[in-house]
Amino acid sequence: MNTRELFFRHLAQTSAAPLALEIVKAQGIMLFGADGRAYFDLIGGISVANTGHRHPRVVEAIRDQADHYLHLLVYGEMIQSPQVRYAAHLAQLLPASLDSIYFTNSGAEATEGAMKLAKRATGRTGICSFQFSYHGSTQGALSVMGDEYWRGAFRPLLPGIRRLEYGSQDDLDWINEETAAVIAETIQAERGVNIASADWMQALRRRCSQTGALLILDEIQTGFGRTGTLWGFEGFGIVPDILLLGKALGGGMPLGAFISARELMQTLSANPSLGHITTFGGHPVSCAAGQASLEVLIEEELVQQVKEKEKIFRERLNHPQIRSVRSCGLLLALEFDRFETNKRIIDRLLDHGFLTDWFLFAPHCLRLAPPLIISEEQIRESCAAILSCCDG
Repeated sequence: MNTRELFFRHLAQTSAAPLALEIVKAQGIMLFGADGRAYFDLIGGISVANTGHRHPRVVEAIRDQADHYLHLLVYGEMIQSPQVRYAAHLAQLLPASLDSIYFTNSGAEATEGAMKLAKRATGRTGICSFQFSYHGSTQGALSVMGDEYWRGAFRPLLPGIRRLEYGSQDDLDWINEETAAVIAETIQAERGVNIASADWMQALRRRCSQTGALLILDEIQTGFGRTGTLWGFEGFGIVPDILLLGKALGGGMPLGAFISARELMQTLSANPSLGHITTFGGHPVSCAAGQASLEVLIEEELVQQVKEKEKIFRERLNHPQIRSVRSCGLLLALEFDRFETNKRIIDRLLDHGFLTDWFLFAPHCLRLAPPLIISEEQIRESCAAILSCCDG
């Protein structure tokens, strides 16, 4: 059997129609297939490759850490310098109340840890989430996911979940003294880049403070500069009680985190002891890669370039087939009349060497989330390809 046949025979499939591209190398914003074809990666591994694929600094950090040690022991027992350095750097870049980092393997695991932390710290059990939200596919994360299509086949799920309408002032009244936490995406990515008003986000923050509920903000897709600020919540003038990170956190390696105040986080260490544990969370190689990627992001001033690059996309993506463009930095959704139109354009773009995608809760919208290193010339070339495929 060739590699393609083995892929379908031995790898568990997530859909009936995977892309099934065999990529043999990735560099910068480019992917290279086994057949020699090159592809512009316009989704960055779904907001993972913010500093591009295989940035030299990241590769060097991975090799250096591999020369020292790999796995040692379950998370939190030994002092591992890659974890310590990365946690300290993140804390320096976050508000003072977000000074304790718990590294996980993924964003979904960060969601799980945050939900446990909220229940443990408040002594409450209720959780509010929002319609059309996405926080991962594990059973706890699935319980707060905002669409029954994805949840229904796996019930029963966690009790005590109330789903609210994102952006609704009236629904904030459901947050009360029985609510342990409210979990929200800073920007609803999978809804096709749905952005709430700053007034509503600030009202959400106030309501949580008034009732003693912890505000969990999911920045798994929006973190690390994608919105034009290092953290998406900066654009709304609020600070969460618990922050979720993933995707770009590892610089291309698997890594997630939930972050809170040290006083809150300490509640997971007693009654019971080992209240939250993981074997591979915060793997030293992943932390070394993430730290290097963050240094690149800061030193090369990639975040400062995001808004100008967003502007170029928005100026050029005008076409009768495109009903609207929603964006926050380099997270963009191009809205078409229906899924079939969007899928046809996605397929045409792939044929022309441009990898794009759709959104879970907005399948009629085309996703653009390129690496932040994308050049202005590459943006113009990508926009020209999109418009050409809309014409076809």
